[in-house]
Amino acid sequence: MSSVEDISTGSDSDYSSSWISWFLSSKGNEYFCEVEEDFILDRFNLTGLNNEVANYSQALDLITDQLDDDIQDELRGSLDVQARLLYGLIHARWIVTARGLQKMLEKYKRADFGRCPRVLCQQQPLLPVGLTDIPYEKSVKLYCGRCEDLYSPKSSRHGSIDGAYFGTTFPHLLFLVYPTLIPPKSGPSDIAGSSRDATGDGRNRRRARDEQEIAEGGGENISTATVALKADRYRPKIYGFQVHEIAKLQRWQEAVRDRQISRLELLESEATRN
Repeated sequence: MSSVEDISTGSDSDYSSSWISWFLSSKGNEYFCEVEEDFILDRFNLTGLNNEVANYSQALDLITDQLDDDIQDELRGSLDVQARLLYGLIHARWIVTARGLQKMLEKYKRADFGRCPRVLCQQQPLLPVGLTDIPYEKSVKLYCGRCEDLYSPKSSRHGSIDGAYFGTTFPHLLFLVYPTLIPPKSGPSDIAGSSRDATGDGRNRRRARDEQEIAEGGGENISTATVALKADRYRPKIYGFQVHEIAKLQRWQEAVRDRQISRLELLESEATRN
């Protein structure tokens, strides 16, 4: 996976106004929102991050525009990488606060994170989510509240963003705080309307997924029940705990799937004997 070094950079003159403004205006950082300075300056909000980021104090000074101007150029370059990491981890904490959720909600309503490529989701806007809260492990994914599945960003720049900068909780907490935004499972969604046509893109993605599943199946001799057992699914969580209603639904769905798999195994064993 690409690291934060892959995020676009700018010239030294770009720092003249504000580091955060420069960072947010850099190409590839469109998923991020502005973290309020009061939140960053409250050391309680940054508890534990000093163990995650090298040169923590200087990186924080760079973010808050308090770094000495006479710092060596070579140190400035390494600090920039650490500052991006620190800002990303602060960002993950900020967007689950009341004010942070409001800022991300505005981006969600504008569909700044893209729209679901699944045809039947009817252009449902997506939300960024991490598969882990630990940096340098997984890149950011996009969550669709309608089909409750994950997708990779279309842009390689966005695809290189660390998922820990958004965390595993954010989209599910947003829907918990704003339940009226939970999209319906069928019919048009108030927030999903768009003049763009994603039918072709959704069809191509679905075809690619089908081809991958066939390849994983290994051919006609593979057991259908075995392929079904390989199926993985995304489990929405808030601070590590599964969302209650979704967890309840998934337990029922998995029970139904287990019964279907048992029937498939029985039918395949009878066909083998015959």
